[in-house]
Amino acid sequence: MKKCRLLFIPLLLLVLIGSFSAMAAEKITAYVSTDEELGRQLMAAFTKSTGIQVDWVRLSTGEAQARIAAERNNPQASIWVGGVGLDHIAAKKDGLTAPYFSPKAAKIARQYKDKDGYWCGIYNNPLCFVYNTQKLAEKKLRAPNSWASLLKPAYKGQIQMANPQTSGTAYNVITTLIALHQGDEAKAFAYLKKLNQNVSQYTRSGAAPGKNAALGETAIALGYCDDQLRLIASGYPIKIGFPKEGTGFEVASISMIKNGPQFETAKKLYDWLLGEEAGKIMAQNFLLVFAKVPLRQGAIPLTKIKVVDQDDEWGGKNKDRLVEKWLNEVYQK
Repeated sequence: MKKCRLLFIPLLLLVLIGSFSAMAAEKITAYVSTDEELGRQLMAAFTKSTGIQVDWVRLSTGEAQARIAAERNNPQASIWVGGVGLDHIAAKKDGLTAPYFSPKAAKIARQYKDKDGYWCGIYNNPLCFVYNTQKLAEKKLRAPNSWASLLKPAYKGQIQMANPQTSGTAYNVITTLIALHQGDEAKAFAYLKKLNQNVSQYTRSGAAPGKNAALGETAIALGYCDDQLRLIASGYPIKIGFPKEGTGFEVASISMIKNGPQFETAKKLYDWLLGEEAGKIMAQNFLLVFAKVPLRQGAIPLTKIKVVDQDDEWGGKNKDRLVEKWLNEVYQK
């Protein structure tokens, strides 16, 4: 009997150690480039649904790409969630991400996912103008209704947008303007140089200009529609508008990080983000999700907006060059 007990104790310890090891494996690190509150909602819901803990860091799209590049020889995260698809395409080009064909991606339209499995879209989101109605009234300014109108001398110092070095939103502005000028980069950058004269601040993140407009710190801002709709729903004195020439949009995406330390477990988060539960959370945040869930009242589908014929593959592959061009010809002038 004593011998049996002695044999049983080591076996019990092995079982417990194995159980603890399994529990420890069910944990992942993620870089999240959605709105911070949305990221919090998504990660909390995933953990509640699966029991898998997510240690996540909120980074703007450009910051996430730069962090993944800096850590490429020793990755600290396994999945990149959200952020402008242009940067996910650039990350693929730079060898920072790895392919994963999620079974949940089968129903996503072909134009919203990578044919090689390196990224998959989770929602659409159009660029818009946002303006503080009180600030415009105070300065006796009309709301902008076109890209051309943003160049008016009356708007000098009244506009904010993000910096394309750190913000995928701002880089999407550059690619949108190139598309509007039928691929003529010289004309697009001539416009950006003129716009620069009216910009008071280039912020780190794409959401910051809209928040600053809501607080009355700027009259006009450029950003994605969902951020502004949430601010409007919270009661801030702002309105949105879309440029009559046409606007661009993001295909917010997810990617697996190459050689990520919890690669297999991160696939579970990837799959979950493409499903109905995550889709409902994103839809409640005014996002145009690809999952088959109802959109929130007030969300504005792309079919209701004039959008440009943008080439995201080209934009992703030319990001480094175009951002460098913007720094040299616009920002530092």
